[in-house]
Amino acid sequence: MLPKLVVTATGAGAGTLGIFCTISRELGEEFSLDQLCVGGGQDLGIDGLAVIVNGNLVTSTEEVDDLYDANRYIEARFVFVQTKAGRGFNAKEIGDFLWGVGEFFDDDSRAVVNDAIAQYREIQARVYEHSAHFRRGKPAIALYYVTTGRWLPDPNLTHRIESGRRQLEGTNLFDGKDVKFHPVDADELYKLYQFTKNTISAEFTFPQRVPMPEMEGVKEAYLGVLPAIEYLQLVVDESGMIRKSLFYDNVRDFQSYNPVNQGIQKTLRDSTARGRFAVLNNGVTIVAKALRATGNKIFIDDYQIVNGCQTTHVLYDELEALTAGADDVLVPVRVICTTDENVTNAIITATNRQTEVREEDLHALSTFQRKLETYFASFDSPYIKLYYERRSRQYASVPEVNRSRIITPSTQIRAFASMFLDQPYRASRHFATLLKQRGTRIFSEDHQLEPYYASALAAYKLEVLFRNQTLTSEYKPARYVLMMILRYLLAGSQMPPLTANAMKTYTQPIIETLCNEQAAIQALRRCIAIIDDVTASIPEGRLDRDTVRSQEYTALAQEKVIACL
Repeated sequence: MLPKLVVTATGAGAGTLGIFCTISRELGEEFSLDQLCVGGGQDLGIDGLAVIVNGNLVTSTEEVDDLYDANRYIEARFVFVQTKAGRGFNAKEIGDFLWGVGEFFDDDSRAVVNDAIAQYREIQARVYEHSAHFRRGKPAIALYYVTTGRWLPDPNLTHRIESGRRQLEGTNLFDGKDVKFHPVDADELYKLYQFTKNTISAEFTFPQRVPMPEMEGVKEAYLGVLPAIEYLQLVVDESGMIRKSLFYDNVRDFQSYNPVNQGIQKTLRDSTARGRFAVLNNGVTIVAKALRATGNKIFIDDYQIVNGCQTTHVLYDELEALTAGADDVLVPVRVICTTDENVTNAIITATNRQTEVREEDLHALSTFQRKLETYFASFDSPYIKLYYERRSRQYASVPEVNRSRIITPSTQIRAFASMFLDQPYRASRHFATLLKQRGTRIFSEDHQLEPYYASALAAYKLEVLFRNQTLTSEYKPARYVLMMILRYLLAGSQMPPLTANAMKTYTQPIIETLCNEQAAIQALRRCIAIIDDVTASIPEGRLDRDTVRSQEYTALAQEKVIACL
């Protein structure tokens, strides 16, 4: 049975579970629903909306630009969700949903929309401004219509869906094959919900393998080759998208078509050389928490591709040619089963040293992240226990872990940079610039751990207070500035070095206050009073996302809070 649907006031019949489950299928990592629920009047019949660029959820135009600057390409996917509390599929309501999506992409639309929809229309416009840099053709679009009834297709429904699909294809904004409508009934919703609770597993045929010798810390390991098509089934989801979360433990994302990746592509496109791919390529390394071998088949659970990210992405780009051609491309594969994090980190470090990887990337991935995970787990009452999700979906199969208390690396980076580096403007607008600071100013090996917990705690507490409306939602755009102000108010402006033992004493007032409900509310209301003062002093005199995300606004907030000390 499904758990009781948590219904919010984001629109008539809008269920957060439906939005969460469908977008989880597309994204494959933890995220906050806060900015994805767009219903509530003037919403074009859309309850949930996500824009995924280069595997990342984006909520601002600046993030689109940052991802292009970092990767030099754009690969975009739009996800729309309509949820209905009724127990059936209604052709008119489906038609209204499809019409609304069409209006979302229509530059000449005169439909009045709410602020959330307007913001996402700006994001989609920015995506298409980068059309010359689309890596895999035009963006894809996924449409989910969710009810708790049962899907029994009839000619009227299928005709209405196909008519809407064709209209979207006719805009020439998408590749026809990438406009997909998904009817989600109670059974399908249950499956999607189970997906969010379980780790990723796969079964594949691996006949050309040899067992590796016994070694300490490794339960089982095999070395062999897999046909490229068989291997890609491990990394591509049901919608045909590459599972970015499988590469979480890999130290680098896809580096676009640098000389090395151009060489891999050239080999695959050469009718003679492709047959030698297995001896020309270093292959991939898969680390799984569980493995079961039965005959020629291998079952793996909770697995990661820890080396071979570049090879995998080039193979994925060549998928159509690989499918159409002879199955002569073999990929060298190592499958290792271990639950020992030290062994996993040693494998990551050793295999990735074969390519040009920054030392700080390796440290940030292996040592510091593990320390942070352990440190978060050490807190008990009266402190608030948070869970640092070092690996994507790490806590998916742990029912006792409250999802709202999971802190992802991206949340941690934004919170830490806002509170302790005085960079709230980068947390909300230029996240890619923060990623470049990993291993140096963020996640440095010699940093004290207390500032990370304190800033994560601030992010968690703000999310809770906004959700239960203790703090009004108008201040959500200023959440990162609020974190910075909170640090000044509670700990003072004279911050010791992040590496100093004195940082433990410095952060204690922040942690103690945030773990006390009433004290936290009082402190944050003082922060909001400063936000009001800053907003009143600027020419526009209003608090909106564009104003609050500027470096000038951050500087004004610093001046105001220091004057209060």
